[in-house]
Amino acid sequence: MRLIALLLAAVAGVIPVGIFFLESLRWEHPDTRKVFGTSPELAASTKQLAFNQGFYNLFLAVGAFAGVALWFWPVVSSTLIIVSPGSMLAAALVLVASDRSKARAALFQGLAPLLGLAFLGLSSLA
Repeated sequence: MRLIALLLAAVAGVIPVGIFFLESLRWEHPDTRKVFGTSPELAASTKQLAFNQGFYNLFLAVGAFAGVALWFWPVVSSTLIIVSPGSMLAAALVLVASDRSKARAALFQGLAPLLGLAFLGLSSLA
């Protein structure tokens, strides 16, 4: 169970890396604007905000990857996995709560963290 939790935490970490790439490095690119539904003007005026938010996502990924990398230190590993993918899951819940039309994006963003946390919890019962 713990191995599955670690694998899901790694998968959960990949998603915010992709979001970092879009928000911090390609925010004004037409393909990125299409993903986020922004106009060229809106993308230009929110570039600094998106840049910052992209790094927030990157730091969440780093926490998840650190939790996986420290598998041999279960207390630290579990703590990082609870905090980092837990924050990813909370962000997905906020996204869908703030705009129901974002349910698909929230599911994409929150499913791996949810499953990883569930398997981590199950592994602690064994």
